[in-house]
Amino acid sequence: MATTFPRQHARTHRFTLGAPRSFTVAPDGSRVVFLRSRSGSDLANLLWVRDVADGQERIAADPEALLGGAAEELSPEERARRERSREGTAGVVGYATDTSVKMAAFALSGRLFAADLLTGDSRELPTPTPVVDPRPAPDGRHVAYVTGGALRVVAATGEGDRALAEPEAETVTWGLAEFIAAEEMSRTRGYWWSPDSDRLLVARADDAPVRRWTIADPANPQAEPARVAYPAAGTENAEVTLHLLSLDGARTEVVWDRERYPYLARAHWSAAGPPLLLVQTRDQREAAYLSVDTATGATSVTHTDSDPIWLELFGGVPAWAPDGELVRIADQADQADQDADLDGGARVLMAGARRLTSAALHVRAVLDIGDDDVLFSASEGDGDGSAGRSAPGDVGVYRVPLAGGEAVRIADEDGPHVASATRGGGTLVLSTAAPARPGSRVVLLREADSARIGAIESYAETPVLATAPRLLHAGKRRIPAAVVLPTGYRESDGPLPVLMDPYGGPHGQRVVAAHNAHLTAQWFADHGFAVVTADGRGTPGHSPGWEKAVSRRLASVTLDDQVEALQALAEDFPLDLSRVGIRGWSYGGYLAALAVLRRPDVFHAAVAGAPVTDWRLYDTHYTERYCGTPQDDPEVYAESSLLTDEGLSLVDPGSPHRPMMIIHGLADDNVVVAHALRLSSALLAAGRAHEVLPLSGVTHMASGAEVAENLLLLQVGFLKRSLGVAGGSEGTQGHPLPSKGEA
Repeated sequence: MATTFPRQHARTHRFTLGAPRSFTVAPDGSRVVFLRSRSGSDLANLLWVRDVADGQERIAADPEALLGGAAEELSPEERARRERSREGTAGVVGYATDTSVKMAAFALSGRLFAADLLTGDSRELPTPTPVVDPRPAPDGRHVAYVTGGALRVVAATGEGDRALAEPEAETVTWGLAEFIAAEEMSRTRGYWWSPDSDRLLVARADDAPVRRWTIADPANPQAEPARVAYPAAGTENAEVTLHLLSLDGARTEVVWDRERYPYLARAHWSAAGPPLLLVQTRDQREAAYLSVDTATGATSVTHTDSDPIWLELFGGVPAWAPDGELVRIADQADQADQDADLDGGARVLMAGARRLTSAALHVRAVLDIGDDDVLFSASEGDGDGSAGRSAPGDVGVYRVPLAGGEAVRIADEDGPHVASATRGGGTLVLSTAAPARPGSRVVLLREADSARIGAIESYAETPVLATAPRLLHAGKRRIPAAVVLPTGYRESDGPLPVLMDPYGGPHGQRVVAAHNAHLTAQWFADHGFAVVTADGRGTPGHSPGWEKAVSRRLASVTLDDQVEALQALAEDFPLDLSRVGIRGWSYGGYLAALAVLRRPDVFHAAVAGAPVTDWRLYDTHYTERYCGTPQDDPEVYAESSLLTDEGLSLVDPGSPHRPMMIIHGLADDNVVVAHALRLSSALLAAGRAHEVLPLSGVTHMASGAEVAENLLLLQVGFLKRSLGVAGGSEGTQGHPLPSKGEA
């Protein structure tokens, strides 16, 4: 039987299995450590080491051998960590090394292992279980880890295991990121070693103030429901404090104004300076960069930022440069960018008071800070802070001198692409994806002259179909968009029904210059659709003003931009605007449901996967950034949500009823299933027919192969029925669609 795209897409985890990832380069540049599974359908990652000089690769840790062939067993803490990081693979899913990159520590089945990266030998260290997030000290002599909410440390020889801090109550954890930090701040860690390896900076989180929600498994009524601490908008967060814990048992609390700055967003500790913290106010409009006195725990303000809308968080910063200057990413509004709709502004790289990059680059993240320069990722702009004049979705790797000078792009190929990198000792690992070829290519470059000195092979499968997305800007706003037509489509074939396929919201860029990102769109297109993906205002990669335009008006802005992109693209592409469907997951699911409820004149069917339907039910750090609080801004929540306490929100009772399929995992602890159930109840009360597909035991990721495969098949079937596409029934029972040409 021939392999179908849905089946291949599902069992390869969207073609990511077998691809090398998570690179670490030794400080002398002699070896590269990375993760990779044995094939494009193998879930279990192995830990590999590649010698740069001779190109030889060897396995440093094989999960199957280390576990004796036994299946992995994951603790609730580890499952939660993987859910927060959207990690769906197995084996060695993460590791940490000492400074010399001679030793790595990792957890398997809740057990602690250490790998000698020079010899390739791995062994288990005897400790209490289950082990979570083990990290070696910089000197490699000890390994810290978390178990049962306690932070413990053990010698690399396996001796002297002991607790440095133990929970005082069931609600307390030491050394773990609390829910809101891991889910919304991208702070996945809860402790940091000192450069001298003699102490640790450790977060203590107490979620006692957080409301408890219940997540049940209706398919297994004999199972006890899970009680989870969920900080919904306008309610209490976990209480987070910081402490310096010495290996000799000494303990010092780190003190800052936690009443003013309750969010611990970032922590950094390197040889270039004392511990560095980034803390935020609850409304995220103010932030302070704090330097920690390790003798007393007192903090001093190094820098403060403020923004009338919100302050974004970035990867790799804040951090100290080797000369002690503060490296950060900042939003700046130049006079030329003060346009009426705030779509401009510049996102720049700073070292102290020096601006290292111009508005021609929209800085995304800092990848590494060297002795003389900074390695970072950025999108190209046109010099006015808008990353909209170059090809949409182009993300490059750059380096710029710390002393000031021109930023130079590092590339191994021409044309738009999406790249990331890491480096050490003059060796740079560059990973690149491009529209013209499937997957990613990983090459080793000599930093001095960017000469290629090797490549790391990917075992990822080649997709059974290929795509050639048209990447362009749509409408007066120049909305980044991708258009995918059926394979072999000819103009004489006539207009096509349209499938809008957005995420459309914050932190979710879908229009990217990479082949695999558009494969699912191609599969839908080959079923008879013109598939359009549009990254309207609110999505990343464009400009600060573009992202912040959704403040206090999530629904109207994101929906308006989908409509504008659709109508503008119809002038140049064969789009049948009388048959327009929309599908999405998470924020995209919210946008899909919003589209058919508030603009049924434009959208005729929707697939809403795991949608947020009432923002009062979503978490604090994310929701309050865009909507304020339900107590202070009730009108914002009423306008942005699909629901009110009385039913559907801002829906004309006389508007056409459009078919909707609602999909939700019953085990979702991020967007809980209450969102979908309340939407279904409101639709029923309004007499609006719809379909609900509950996924038993499935979380927000919905990454199981069987589920992922059949979700694609069920969605395309629903859309073909609803839009009258050949191969499906005409319309949906009880709610016929307008015939072709009718609005």
